[in-house]
Amino acid sequence: MADKVIKRYLFPDDYMADPSVHVFDGKLYIYPSHDWAAPVPEDDFGSQHDMKDYHVLSLEGPDPMTSPVKDWGKVLDLKDIPWARRQLWDCDVVRGRDGRYYMYYPAKDKTDIFRCGVAISDKPTGPFVPEPDPIRGSYSIDMAVLHDDADGEYYMYFGGIWGGQLQRYRDNLAQDCGTSYPEDGEPAIPPRVVRLSHDMLQFAEDSRPVVILDQAGKPLTVGDTHRRFFEASWMHKYQGKYYFSYSTGDTHHLCYAIGDNPYGPFTYTGELLTPVVGWTTHHAIVEYGGKWWLFHHDSVPSGGITRLRSLKVCELKYNPDGTIQTVDGID
Repeated sequence: MADKVIKRYLFPDDYMADPSVHVFDGKLYIYPSHDWAAPVPEDDFGSQHDMKDYHVLSLEGPDPMTSPVKDWGKVLDLKDIPWARRQLWDCDVVRGRDGRYYMYYPAKDKTDIFRCGVAISDKPTGPFVPEPDPIRGSYSIDMAVLHDDADGEYYMYFGGIWGGQLQRYRDNLAQDCGTSYPEDGEPAIPPRVVRLSHDMLQFAEDSRPVVILDQAGKPLTVGDTHRRFFEASWMHKYQGKYYFSYSTGDTHHLCYAIGDNPYGPFTYTGELLTPVVGWTTHHAIVEYGGKWWLFHHDSVPSGGITRLRSLKVCELKYNPDGTIQTVDGID
């Protein structure tokens, strides 16, 4: 059963969502998407989420449940990205080998195809200066990057079906038939993982599928909608294991699977968060101040308007066997 835990809305002054969260030099930074009441009809492909800039938030104290949150303002604007047309969805930021900060973000190009852009800053608070072109061979959405302490490499996880366009690709190639879904009994469309180049600006290899297995060692199937991947990749490590977590999208669960290396395969282990108010949620998991924290969003402050979401945080607890205690999304 899901535990009742105390949650906090982090930044009630504005609507922000899809947090990626990192600790740099002992300070916690939040990199969210920025919702606004875009005058776009709502549909299953997320057209209403027509975000056009990014802000950076930082925690001005040691406790995510009580410390003030500072807004560093706009750090990247759609109009400053030469190749992008619309929809700055969730992003992630990592500190590179050269000490600079690299933001990876999805946006639709001039042909309305999602690509991955890179923007760079000397500070975790930005501003971020975009590269003139997207990463070669990039596609889909929801980029999350792991800097692996085991080998020093950077691994990007990405992908989202429906509006995220992942279903258009097979083995990194766009399909002539356009949108295509496997049958219910077939393996689910997997997210992707790719190692980044040494300069952090390109892929160092072709992306690979992130295979999620059930306890019997078989890939999760399309019809297994309460466990299969939909969007919102996140990767963190706990006691030497790799925890790949994600959203099931239209069934609104946050789930996780555990593996022994950054490429997987990963074995489905359980549910992080039960459904929240709003269409679905998107998350980050980080250790800070000696505890683990789950950052996510819901639509309670906007009265359930799915295009206007608000950031939340709560403590995340592990069991002695390494499994994670499920959090109730509505309490």
